[in-house]
Amino acid sequence: MPLPSRAALLVARVATAPLAAGQAAAQAAQSAAAPAAPLVFQGGEGPGKGKHVVMLAGDEEYRSEEALPMLGKLLAVRHGFKCTVLFSLDRATGEINPDEQTHIPGLAALDGADAAVLFWRFRELPDADMKHFVDFLEAGKPLLAIRTSTHAFAYSRNQASPYARFSFDSGEWDGGFGRQLLGDTWISHHGHHGSQSTRGVVEPANASHPILRGVADVWGPTDVYGIVHLRPTDTVLLRGAVLDGMRPDSKPVAGAQNEPMMPLLWTRERPHGAATQRFVTSTIGAATDLASEDLRRAFINSIYWGLRMEAQIPAKSDATLVGDYAPSPFGFGTWKRGVKPSDHALPVEPGAASGTAPASKQ
Repeated sequence: MPLPSRAALLVARVATAPLAAGQAAAQAAQSAAAPAAPLVFQGGEGPGKGKHVVMLAGDEEYRSEEALPMLGKLLAVRHGFKCTVLFSLDRATGEINPDEQTHIPGLAALDGADAAVLFWRFRELPDADMKHFVDFLEAGKPLLAIRTSTHAFAYSRNQASPYARFSFDSGEWDGGFGRQLLGDTWISHHGHHGSQSTRGVVEPANASHPILRGVADVWGPTDVYGIVHLRPTDTVLLRGAVLDGMRPDSKPVAGAQNEPMMPLLWTRERPHGAATQRFVTSTIGAATDLASEDLRRAFINSIYWGLRMEAQIPAKSDATLVGDYAPSPFGFGTWKRGVKPSDHALPVEPGAASGTAPASKQ
């Protein structure tokens, strides 16, 4: 569907954001009295032991609030990484609210993170919170950016912010965070949203890349995004074939939509000191897309690669789900109400450390 204009975004925010003074004060007091604890999966044995991955969920449409807890459990239980998942939260209740664009508590966790997974859309954080994210980037740490993260930021409330240039439509920093660091900002729905799904096609020249180890069958019901500003030094791993329907066996559309196919998953390395900072960007990755085992495997491999642990990526990384996973369909306003971060916690055996899975889940 078409992206709303800046004017439409501003009108929507103005219409929904203000609170009566008394209500705002009551909510602030309640929030201060009972801050939500971050969701942490402590991890266990595995190659990731001792590494901390922070996962940032906050989009209105593609159910990042369901996708990232699942991925965090998988990385912790199957691979040993400690994973902290942060959400857009309602200030009053502490419940997950993807429509809350300005409140993601706990970002100080990025200060001690080894890597991060980003799944944001149109966020505009207070400068003090945003600084943690920017400091993480400037430290040269690796980032996996998913779907709407190409347009993670939209600054309309505080355009005087020193971070306003991160906005997806920035003129000062052409294309903002998305284009400058990942490779592109919001361009278009290249496939027809809701009627043309996506098949991931391995880029032959890069088929031996470690991220693609064990990755062969990637399909998701979301559509292909338009991506047109990658650099020659970026490495395309998967391209997105636009399919003529919403099933895994739907056929590729004939004609211009697939000639050529758009980049779907790519890497970028930017100079940082004597080394490089590693970015992986995937425009497929909604909660429903991640029912694909090989897409989960590609994301797992991306964490290893970002941390320069590619030698430890096996022929087929374990991407087996931890517990049940029944992702909600993508769509605006369809997120599950009344869910708190703690509702995603793993069950704990008596005497086990918090955030570890029971033996039956291992």
